[in-house]
Amino acid sequence: MLPVYARAPLAFESGEGAWLRTEDGRRFLDFAAGIAVNALGHAHPHLVEALRDQAGKLWHISNLYQNPAGERLARRLCEATFAEVVFFTNSGAEALEAAIKMARKYHAVKGDPDRFRIVTFEGAFHGRTLATIAAGGQPKYLEGFGPKVEGFDQVPFGDDEALKAACGPNTAAILIEPVQGEGGIRPVPPERLRFLRRLCDEHGMLLILDEVQSGVGRTGKLFSHEWAGIAPDIMAVAKGIGGGFPVGACLATRDASSGMKPGTHGSTFGGNPLAMAVGNAVLDVVLADGFLDQVQRTGLLLKQRLAELKDRHPAVIAEVRGEGLMVGLRLHVPNVDLVKAAEQEELLVISAGDNVVRLLPPLIVSDAEIAEAAARLDRACEALEAAMRQPAREAAA
Repeated sequence: MLPVYARAPLAFESGEGAWLRTEDGRRFLDFAAGIAVNALGHAHPHLVEALRDQAGKLWHISNLYQNPAGERLARRLCEATFAEVVFFTNSGAEALEAAIKMARKYHAVKGDPDRFRIVTFEGAFHGRTLATIAAGGQPKYLEGFGPKVEGFDQVPFGDDEALKAACGPNTAAILIEPVQGEGGIRPVPPERLRFLRRLCDEHGMLLILDEVQSGVGRTGKLFSHEWAGIAPDIMAVAKGIGGGFPVGACLATRDASSGMKPGTHGSTFGGNPLAMAVGNAVLDVVLADGFLDQVQRTGLLLKQRLAELKDRHPAVIAEVRGEGLMVGLRLHVPNVDLVKAAEQEELLVISAGDNVVRLLPPLIVSDAEIAEAAARLDRACEALEAAMRQPAREAAA
């Protein structure tokens, strides 16, 4: 395998709910969820049944023919959101590519093809394609891949003056994550999202939201922007919508998508019957009465437990941040150290930017599992504190 990942020395053979089992029989509490992908945990019976049923019928037909299951999933997404049309992809990066093309095409068909620039924000992560690494603007992802794709203007996160200065006559859209994931679990305040919506409306720009990580119930609403009471023109979705199966989607209003006609975009695998069966099964669960209320409740419980840990371990934990079950710990110690210490306690968490460790448990996580995760993090912090005291003891000796 191409060595582009520094893989942990763990190999899992099975999982159930919030738990994973290694080949050698160890049992790990999974608060990574495949980087917010396994929204309903591992081997959720409703998803397993949907995939098994579809696998015995039809796997792939391409987008040259009608797609009833895809039409049903698109209709359900539209009924539950601002959207009026949906384009299915296989990943978040592909959903963002569709969103970027859609925003540019919108202005081009209205007679303004030079209006193609998109304002993005420092610390963002939008994917690994040439366009999406340009949108993210992070040098570590851009280096060595030739000239940066033209048309993206990064501004500091939360700097209104820089944002206004970056918006000009050639600006097509603003693209933002309502909660930066890779950037360190940095939520955009609701009043700021409302400001961005007004700014776009005033200047004829489109508002594109990247809800690849924050969507599908992760923050306690179906999509994170709902907390601000606004709606985007275009939105990229992936990760949780497939519950572990590769599914992405670009959602939009009819007006924002008006330039996308036959031949302007496509995908061979996007919306295939297996993916659509699983996507519909995910919505069956996430849209059920009381499910999102439960996510809000468990999210609050998780933050309370983490706040207690911060109080007990101030030398390790600097800040608790996030919404719902998308929570981060900004640390005083290197975040990779806590990831490894948690791994020793058979707890999976993930590092992020701004020296943050992410906790992204499945949305079906129980109170008891949250308590268990807190206990394991407590022991991990104690181990780090002991290691920090060791040099002082050696010096005293």
